[in-house]
Amino acid sequence: MLSVEEAIAAVTESAGPLGAEEVGLSALAGRIAAQDVIARLTQPPFSASAMDGYAVRFAGMKAGARLKVIGEAPAGAPFAGSVGVGEAVRIFTGAAVPQGADHVVIQEDVTRDGETIALNEAQERPRNIRAAGIDFREGDVLAKAGERLHEMHGAIFAAANIASVSVYRRPKVVVFSNGDELMEPGAILEPGQIINSNHYALSAMIGAWGGEAVYLGCASDNEEAIRGYFQRGADADVIIPVGGASVGDYDYVKSAFAKEGGEIRFEKVAVRPGKPTWCGALKGARVVGLPGNPASAIVTAALFAQPLVRKLAGETWAAPFAKARLAAPIGANGGREAYLRAQVKDGEAAPAPNQDSSLLLPFAAANALIRRPAHAPALDVGAEIEFVRLR
Repeated sequence: MLSVEEAIAAVTESAGPLGAEEVGLSALAGRIAAQDVIARLTQPPFSASAMDGYAVRFAGMKAGARLKVIGEAPAGAPFAGSVGVGEAVRIFTGAAVPQGADHVVIQEDVTRDGETIALNEAQERPRNIRAAGIDFREGDVLAKAGERLHEMHGAIFAAANIASVSVYRRPKVVVFSNGDELMEPGAILEPGQIINSNHYALSAMIGAWGGEAVYLGCASDNEEAIRGYFQRGADADVIIPVGGASVGDYDYVKSAFAKEGGEIRFEKVAVRPGKPTWCGALKGARVVGLPGNPASAIVTAALFAQPLVRKLAGETWAAPFAKARLAAPIGANGGREAYLRAQVKDGEAAPAPNQDSSLLLPFAAANALIRRPAHAPALDVGAEIEFVRLR
């Protein structure tokens, strides 16, 4: 059996970005920038008023000073002249500050009488003007190549006069289940049947990692049916079969994979849960086979499929192990590296009380997996542990 580190290395060997494509600003959240995004415009492109009031020269702005209003500057229609001593231009928020002005007196600080204003109080310092380029300037790098973009980048790029950006292509990841006992939600179950639930979590996880998840359905327990699912996924970058990965009489996934011409890289990992996890390649697609037990499938997907999908999506990624303190004691570990569902908050890790690999409910509260090395001793409250985040 491979160690966890050896399995991750085998799964991700030579994995890298799949190529770039241009996308509009409404479609960039979660994508990885394929090149630096450079501002095409200074923001703001001109010195702009931050308040409604009057643009003036600051010198002489004492209480009682009187100024002549020589024009108006609404947003989008700049005043064409220059402001001199003793003059003011009526200005509105977002409007370009006219030449000669270095201060905006807010309208509450003046009394207007026709075309004249009088200052109600002295002005302490020049203010209420947003300088050109206070946010960013033309030529600034707004996002670096390899950076994961989020929803705020759309507004930033738009303000920089950028309509589309180059991002790495999302890897297409097809998922299919296997098992005659599996039925989809809403079915009336016969004795021995259960609901097929794993693919809902896996598809959402793949999307969060930057992949495009496509669920093909559930293959019955025979080689020909399973081969058909491998054939349907032939155009994918990654194929993830779930179930049928062990050595039971009805576990046909790996034999069907071999008959399709697949090449197996490894068949077992020294990890709990998830020992039957396997990896291979099929006609250009990478294959990560997951166990069918819910916890096993989700844990091994987070450990092995996640770094592969993230790297293919263009992200430089390594398992982000962090440290925390135990909020509850845990027992000694056996001969395989183990991952315990846990909730990590404020530096404390609370493991779920029941770690059975068939259970899904512990994932509702779990946001992390506590990493337990092989043969690790029991630990008391306050002991330092490593964990990897689930979400």
